[in-house]
Amino acid sequence: MEAPPCLALLLFFGTLLVLPQSSHAATRYYTFNVTMQNVTRLCTTRAIPTVNGKFPGPKIVTREGDQVVVKVVNNVKDNVTIHWHGVRQLRTGWSDGPAYVTQCPIRTGQSYVYNFTITGQRGTLFWHAHVSWMRATLYGPIVILPKRGVPYPFPVKPYKEVPIIFGEWFNADPEAIIAQALKTGAGPNISDAFTINGLPGPLYNCSSKDTFKLKVQPGKWYLLRLINAALNEELFFSIANHTLTVVDVDAAYVKPFHTDVVLITPGQTTNVLLRAEPDAGCPTATHLMLARPYGTGQPGTFDNTTVAAVLEYAPPGHIKSLPLFRPSLPALNDTAFAANYSAKLRSLATPDYPANVPRGVDRSFFFAVGLGTNPCPANQTCQGPNGSMFTASMNNVSFDMPTTALLQAHYGNIAGVYTTDFPAAPLEPFNYTGTPPNNTNVSNGTKVVVLQYNTSVEVVLQDTSILGAESHPLHLHGFDFFVVGQGFGNYDSSKDPAKFNLIDPVQRNTVGVPAGGWVAIRFFADNPGVWFMHCHLEVHTSWGLKMAWVVNDGPLPEQKLMPPPADLPKC
Repeated sequence: MEAPPCLALLLFFGTLLVLPQSSHAATRYYTFNVTMQNVTRLCTTRAIPTVNGKFPGPKIVTREGDQVVVKVVNNVKDNVTIHWHGVRQLRTGWSDGPAYVTQCPIRTGQSYVYNFTITGQRGTLFWHAHVSWMRATLYGPIVILPKRGVPYPFPVKPYKEVPIIFGEWFNADPEAIIAQALKTGAGPNISDAFTINGLPGPLYNCSSKDTFKLKVQPGKWYLLRLINAALNEELFFSIANHTLTVVDVDAAYVKPFHTDVVLITPGQTTNVLLRAEPDAGCPTATHLMLARPYGTGQPGTFDNTTVAAVLEYAPPGHIKSLPLFRPSLPALNDTAFAANYSAKLRSLATPDYPANVPRGVDRSFFFAVGLGTNPCPANQTCQGPNGSMFTASMNNVSFDMPTTALLQAHYGNIAGVYTTDFPAAPLEPFNYTGTPPNNTNVSNGTKVVVLQYNTSVEVVLQDTSILGAESHPLHLHGFDFFVVGQGFGNYDSSKDPAKFNLIDPVQRNTVGVPAGGWVAIRFFADNPGVWFMHCHLEVHTSWGLKMAWVVNDGPLPEQKLMPPPADLPKC
């Protein structure tokens, strides 16, 4: 579909991947200086936390098998941690990064060295801050190439590889936004724009010059490394007049399939192949790349706007005179599309890339996830439902963050930091997707589940209709898991397991719990340490939709958590 008259845009080239030249496993060293930087978007200039003055932050490029060492220096007033999202962190939980889970934050003027090895992963991941809402601007891509000499398992070799990072821009300080919401019990103010590679694009006011441009050559193949680093929004993404081939999600290869639209939740990554094929009738046309929310919450609780970037075949200097094409995207709440898209994702399940899904289950869990309320404190007026305070929970437990890091408490046998009685199922079952119970209040606590090493685990994540059915992207630290089943309505333990896919289920680290439905995952607890699991909608994490797994050491030396490093931050 042709858009209105062409927009006058000031555009620039995207950063294209430069491959490292090491012939063997190597150690990659980086220094991340966290500093404040004035950045202008939407005609608003704001000092934001950045890494090395860049927004988005610098790209980490490594290969499967490499060691990565990153020194993070905090030069801002807020506490900082960095999470290497999706990296398995085998026995290196001290480098995982979530504040008060695996480490205390890096305080102003202090530093910490993260040290980990990329094992059995290749594709795209990303890094981001993991304390409060600092990840609004502190994020960047992690590109994991195959071992040298090992080709991609798809038939075409990309001419160029380009990270495409989705984010959100706030004209106000996100830290102030969430602090105000937690104080009043209300939902936080939504973002003012979405961004692609830090730029909102021409569909927002005062933003035509801040547009990401991808210039392509006809007939060439491009690998787009899609990353959703947005705080609170799942996104549909499409490129006008171009088909995308999905080949990898969350640093795990999948059976390739073609699609016009990609759905990507916060915390997920997706690699797609794009063949640059210009329109036959208009070979120098400009094509918009659009992303907008898949929104299942209440109206007004999410940023219902559209971010645009440009894919262009035109030679330099001819943009104003070119036709502009715009893609079609699914309806805002198209849950049927979301379910059908997710069902297409399958592991390769080949000898080189097997799907080692647990066939049997040692421990089964059923987690009801969703929103809830807390009573308004005495002598205070609250702005949540019926004068209450918004909260969120798993199995009616809203997680209280400790003041001593959970991993330090586990490793040092420090009592009183957490309890081991997180419920394996809701203590008071109800019709999860039907009429919600009258009492929507939740309990609070710092509760964990303890697993023995190499336990095979199944978790059914069930959405609830309390305060509205809503999709929840759940992220598990320290593990990849297999998505063995999903459906709508209430999970039926007597019928649904018979339909599980145990042959080639997709392997992920973040999965969307369907709005008004459920998803079942399986994994082996083969990584000792303490591992966070939480909704990757930052507002829900702030409200308590999170928990933690404690995995004990195995009997062999290579199955034990490494000792903490000497520079581990102190609380």
